[in-house]
Amino acid sequence: MKRGFITRGTWGALTAALLAGVSMPASAADLGGNCCADLEERIAELEATTARKGNRKVSLEIYGQVNQEVLWWDDGAESNVGVYTNDNSRTRIGFRGKAKINADWEAGYRIEIGIRSANSKRFTQLNDGGDDNSSDVGPDLRDSFWYLTSKTYGQASVGQQASATDQITEINQTQTADFAKYSDVEDTGLGLLLRSAVSGRLTGSNVVAQGDPTRSPGEAGITWRRLIGDGGDQPGEGERKYNLVKYTTPEFSGFSASAAWGEDDFWDLALRYKGEFAGFKLAAGAGYGKQSDGFYLDTKTVCIGRKPNTEDKDADCDQFGGSFSIIHEATGLFVNAGAGIKRDNLVQDQTNSPYNLGGADPDQKFWSVQAGIEKKWIEHGKTTIYGEYYDYDGGAGRRSPAGGAADPLNVDNGVGGASVIWDSGVQVWGAGIAQGFDKAALTLYLTYRHVEGDLELRASNGPNVGQIFNAPLDDLDLVTAGAVIKF
Repeated sequence: MKRGFITRGTWGALTAALLAGVSMPASAADLGGNCCADLEERIAELEATTARKGNRKVSLEIYGQVNQEVLWWDDGAESNVGVYTNDNSRTRIGFRGKAKINADWEAGYRIEIGIRSANSKRFTQLNDGGDDNSSDVGPDLRDSFWYLTSKTYGQASVGQQASATDQITEINQTQTADFAKYSDVEDTGLGLLLRSAVSGRLTGSNVVAQGDPTRSPGEAGITWRRLIGDGGDQPGEGERKYNLVKYTTPEFSGFSASAAWGEDDFWDLALRYKGEFAGFKLAAGAGYGKQSDGFYLDTKTVCIGRKPNTEDKDADCDQFGGSFSIIHEATGLFVNAGAGIKRDNLVQDQTNSPYNLGGADPDQKFWSVQAGIEKKWIEHGKTTIYGEYYDYDGGAGRRSPAGGAADPLNVDNGVGGASVIWDSGVQVWGAGIAQGFDKAALTLYLTYRHVEGDLELRASNGPNVGQIFNAPLDDLDLVTAGAVIKF
């Protein structure tokens, strides 16, 4: 529901309501005196306690949502349950507005803040709130930009915002976009630490993180989301962390294109389509991104490679991705599908220990599909029933050590020293159901996912340096039940 502020057009109704609410004696003689002064005082009080815009020329709309869930997990040796903010589409509040310049041009803005009470993609077996870092919970800035748009020439925007390829691999016209994104699987519990299938111990167990005795054992271990590249985002997907200049064309026969540049040396391009034909609703898109600047610890970038034996910011990553969502309107049958690939052109140049990845596969790729039926069987709103599958093949997606010599993944599999990730894979299958309640802008959901992983380690020191070792992992099961309500 939109929230606005008192405008000049509402003052007549407000004054009439206040007049009706003023208690007046029956005596006609009392109709004079201080009645008007009393009314003016009451209006002044109301003005003093009412939020207002800085001017009446630019509109202001407050919007947002709350998305909380109960999440149960079982990693093969331990199971537990907690309450989390669903990071598939986290709780948020936003402010947006616009103003007409003339018949063709308008100006506008958006400020949006995400809010996590507990993080569904950062919690671990050792930290059930996912709040290791201050940015993992609490408020975070999602958008802060202004724009100029023209019906003839399109829109230009400046500030922190989604890149041109943001959500290009996860286009979705169904309710699942709010609670179970089919391409971005990390958001549902994949911050959990890996568990060795040989000994049943967590990766990082008995290892003091980064040599810091104040940190808990296990913090140096590898999480499931770190098997997907180094940050959990699927290959080919854009970001919304950048400060950008972005241009989007006007829509032409359902097509629109966009381009963005920012953060010194990042740029991307995307083409999207949305339309209807022969009883089907179709949305689709594809995009390309290039990253040529990104210090290897800078998680704001899609590319974290670096030149060997240096601390410079030179990087060289390319990525391409796309997706589509199609719904048959009469039956409600739908299919959402996405795929992407990213190549780090500096991986094979990294021959310095312990980051020796010479000869490793530089490509990371994924594909995913979600299919089901979404139909309004009851008067309250649409019901969605679906199944899904996700497959990721990582190559050398991580440029830092996988663990020290004492890490169970190294001890259990005979590595004989520290190691780096040489190759990784993640497979996910799942299903779910959701029910919308249109009058309350509410969606209730229940989901299940089963996660399996493949991991190869390359010994970076010790007697087996350079050799490749397979590291079997216990599977992970996840169940969520929650709701998202929008305002």
